[in-house]
Amino acid sequence: MIGRREFIDFPLLNLFSLEAKIDTGAFTSALHCKDIEVRSIDGTETLCFKLLDESHPEYSNNEYRFTKFSKKLIKSSFGESEERYVIQTLIQIAGKKINCSISLTDRTNMRYPVLIGRRTIKGKFIVDVSKKHTGGLPVSKTFL
Repeated sequence: MIGRREFIDFPLLNLFSLEAKIDTGAFTSALHCKDIEVRSIDGTETLCFKLLDESHPEYSNNEYRFTKFSKKLIKSSFGESEERYVIQTLIQIAGKKINCSISLTDRTNMRYPVLIGRRTIKGKFIVDVSKKHTGGLPVSKTFL
């Protein structure tokens, strides 16, 4: 069981204890990114982006690169469709590791940097909206 808010990890991205909104009304999951662009690196199309912003200085200058990515039309909570890049990565939530698709978008105006949609948690968890942080408070980590 998980609550409406949980702290999650992205072990392959070396991101830990990010607070996420669990949103069963959203189909896809989303991660707050900036400077999202596709570049040709050594002849290979590479998706490059930076995560989060100045409120998370331990992550804001790290550039991440993915050669496996896709583009998908995603409808926002405001009913507007936008094309977003989507990556596959591993998340850890409530002690369970899950391979998931996550779209990259600017969530500056949103309260939480991560949104976990129903596609990611379907068949894995029951969501109790009266609870939050069922996995506990974030643990201090050493960042590389």
